[in-house]
Formats: sequence, structure tokens, C-alpha cells
Amino acid sequence: MTTTYNGRDSAGPDTLEQLASRIDRAAATVDKLDHQARDSAHELQHAIEAFHKEALTRMVRRLKDDPRGKELLFEMVDDPLIYALFVRHAIVRPNIIMRVSRVLDLARPYIRSHGGDVELVEVRDNVVYVRLHGSCNGCSLSAVTLRNEIEAALRNNIPEITGVQVVAAEAAPALIMPESIGVRDHLAGWVAGPPTSDVPPGAMYRLKTEQDDVLIINLDGRLSAFRNACAHQGLPLDGGILDAEAGTITCPWHGFCYDASSGECLTAPQAQLEPFPLRIEQGRIWVRPTGE
Repeated sequence: MTTTYNGRDSAGPDTLEQLASRIDRAAATVDKLDHQARDSAHELQHAIEAFHKEALTRMVRRLKDDPRGKELLFEMVDDPLIYALFVRHAIVRPNIIMRVSRVLDLARPYIRSHGGDVELVEVRDNVVYVRLHGSCNGCSLSAVTLRNEIEAALRNNIPEITGVQVVAAEAAPALIMPESIGVRDHLAGWVAGPPTSDVPPGAMYRLKTEQDDVLIINLDGRLSAFRNACAHQGLPLDGGILDAEAGTITCPWHGFCYDASSGECLTAPQAQLEPFPLRIEQGRIWVRPTGE
């Protein structure tokens, strides 16, 4: 038997986007209620969420105690809907790149009020590498002030972060200058990729190394490198669709859509492509995969 609610046929399963949209619409409706009704609705929401969190926590604890259950639990977390639910109830934590990105987003209005902006380069060994743009670029006093603000925000929200390093502004996207981290050989750990001419704007390039599969993307002249694996099930992205106008790349397997510059998943916001440092030297692209 098929039921209908809110004018919608419930015979088929909802997508993650549809479910999220229903929550957003309901939340918008609650916000329009009078103060007393709104408080009552929020209290009901918190009570239901507390009930669900306790039940889910007990389920996860039981699954972890059994080797068969642990394997099944890992498989379930691959489902973006289940992953989103676990993140919502703090049963699992988002990967550190997503957590850092969220903190930087919160700090960005303050940074922009000073005429600047911040770009996340990478997170390695609990150190966050960022690039400053705008008026704070080139002004040592402004750069130090903003770096301190960024570090304070990150340390307050992500205790495992031990420091922040500002990457030279003239570097290419996702680049860390080796000199800034004490590497004497400027090519140590870097893998030679294709000439920049092989990756024109709006194009992708798959680079296979001994231990990693890398996808290089040129979006409007800005180069980025990511692990060639969709965050959904780890399937390769190089056969996907790169929409230069929208700035997105869509997985060819299950349609997960990502921001081609940041790697943020637009289909399931809790997911994220794994970025790799990238540099350009003498017209050639170099990447630094984590496995190298």
C-alpha cells in the first residue's frame, strides 16, 4: 500500500537531498512560530534527538563488540545517509579536513572584514597550512594578526590541531613550499606529473603513481589535485563530468557531486575528496601524494 504525505507519494525511497530539504522546510516553518510554540518545538526536537542518539550509541557499541558486527558497521558508514546521521549525533567525527574547513568558514567573515581571505592548503601532522589573500597578503603585521586569529579559532574547536603555517601567496593552489617545512631537497617526496599544457582549463588528468591514484583538475586556470576516489565508495572519478561553469565534478558511478576547487561534496556535505599538495615548476605539474 502506498501512502501520501505532504502531497508526495512515499512509495519510493527518498534521496539524501530530499530528506535534507524536508528538514530545512520544517525548520523554516518552526522559526515562523510564536516564541512559546517555537520553544516547545525545539524541546521536542532535542528530546527526540537525545532518544535517537542513546539508541544509536548502544547499537554501535554492540556492533563494535562483535567482529562480524564491526565489519558490518564499517560497511554501513559508507552509506552517506547513515554517515550523516552518525555525524549529527557525534557518534563519528567528520574527517579533519572537513572540520578545519568549517572552522575557517566561521572565521572568514572576520578575515574579510579586514579586506582579506583565507584558503586551506592542507592539514598534515596536525598542522594546518593556509594561504592568505587580499590586503593581508604582503603585510606582515596583518598576516601575523590573522594567523593568530585563525590558530586560536582552530585550537578552540579542534584540540588536536597544534599550529598554523602560512604558505607563500605566490605558490600554486594546494602548494606547500618545501623550504617552509624544512625540506632541503625541493623535489623530495614530489612526483612529476604532466606538462601544464596537457591539462588546459576545463580538463582533468589522471596520474598513477606506485602507491596513489591522483586526479588533477584545471578549473578556470586554477589547478588542484585530489585522490582519484569518490568519497562515497572509493570508485575512480576520472570518468566523471567536469562542469567548468558550475565548478563541479560529478562521479560517473553514483552521481555524487563535488566542488572541483575545494573537494567538498555537494551531495553529502559530510564527505570530502582527499586533496594533495600541487606545485608547478618549469612548466610541469608536480604532486605530493601521501603514500610517497
